[in-house]
Amino acid sequence: MTSYSPLTPAIRSVIAQHLSPGAIVTDAQTITDAATDASNLCYPPEMVVRAQTVANVQALLRLANHYRFPVIPRGGGSGLAGACLADRGGVVLSTRGLNVIRGIDPANFTMEVEAGVISSRVRQAAIEHNLFYPPDPAGMDLSTIGGNAATDAGGPACVKYGTTRDYILGLEAVLPSGELLNTGVRTRKGVVGYDLTNLLVGCEGTLAVITALTLKLIPRPPATVGALCAFGCMGDAMRAVARIMAEGHLPSAIEFLDHRCLELVGEMLPFALPGTRPSLLLIELDGLEAQIVPERATILELARAEGAATTFYAATEDERQQIWDVRRQVSLRIHDHAALYIPEDVAVPLSAIAQLVDALPAYEQRYGVDIFAFGHAGDGNIHLNITAQHPNRKPEVMAGVRALLQMVLSLGGTISGEHGIGLAKREFVGMELPPGSIDLQQGIKQLFDPNQILNPGKIFP
Repeated sequence: MTSYSPLTPAIRSVIAQHLSPGAIVTDAQTITDAATDASNLCYPPEMVVRAQTVANVQALLRLANHYRFPVIPRGGGSGLAGACLADRGGVVLSTRGLNVIRGIDPANFTMEVEAGVISSRVRQAAIEHNLFYPPDPAGMDLSTIGGNAATDAGGPACVKYGTTRDYILGLEAVLPSGELLNTGVRTRKGVVGYDLTNLLVGCEGTLAVITALTLKLIPRPPATVGALCAFGCMGDAMRAVARIMAEGHLPSAIEFLDHRCLELVGEMLPFALPGTRPSLLLIELDGLEAQIVPERATILELARAEGAATTFYAATEDERQQIWDVRRQVSLRIHDHAALYIPEDVAVPLSAIAQLVDALPAYEQRYGVDIFAFGHAGDGNIHLNITAQHPNRKPEVMAGVRALLQMVLSLGGTISGEHGIGLAKREFVGMELPPGSIDLQQGIKQLFDPNQILNPGKIFP
């Protein structure tokens, strides 16, 4: 492990001399806030720097290389993997101050935006020009667009539109040396040299600090409609998803909730649930209203043919938002339900979703846990929330987590679909990646960051 220098008074003084006035924040509350994210891990940094300019980022990284202290990039702090936490001390570098939308080009369907802009603001800015930025990760009102890029965030719309990386044409980023790098193109095609843009997207801030992005936009869908389908079991729900997509329908979202999730939010639904282990599908379509309204009816007919006991149309925008409120409440209520809460975001082939969920009761019994399953049925990204009522049971619970991840891999899946690795999952990386792949990726990290000062200790075991 690399040895790092603590931030001595002399080093703090030099940092202050090279940054904008007010960029350094040392009050206790700011340090406390920067010590955590949504992962429940806690590592207080020695200092927080709120970058006000790209030059601030460059200056800090140059000093970090000279004095050998870690720099940990941080966006909105809404991540679930601990990727923005200072587990080795040093400086948390907040990019929230880089929050300017530099320009929108409706003729070319692009937007240039700084990394600290909140995700929901990016989408709203596009809407104001009758354009659409599709990625919709949870916590859009908290996460930053730079943080979404650093983790290649997804969301319900992935089934139709893809993830964050699919809408990034180019990046402005600061390398660990302090050098400013511009990657990518402003055109829809470009194959000159290696694809550094896609290398930096999803690197969790280990290779560079993203300071601005050129985003691809698309025409705004003129209408959106939603529906709910309740099934007596998960198998029926997954067979309905498979049939809907096999018959050529591509909803903009297909979300599911298992019976445990429904025990927590069932009272929010507009109908009674069938059976003892019900499942719920939330389906949404966007496009021309004249097309998607009859398509919704066809999809619900397919769902009923596969066993849906109850279906519900969202007749108004308010009802559509009420449907999403049910989905948003799940994570909050699971967190409040249990003293120990381990969120995993595995992804499996679509054909394996039912097999995965059907296997969960055996793991619950073997490891003495409750597992809440929900997520993106349309792309196989399943959020498994493994819970227990006593924090001192964490070793046993983590053994269950490892066993679950092994099963996911045996089904042809991956241990993380959209949350990333960070600190929380790095011990599991070797389960999925062979040693040669890890060595190659660590070699890339060494090439970018020979002094290991940028977000050290993340991703790799």
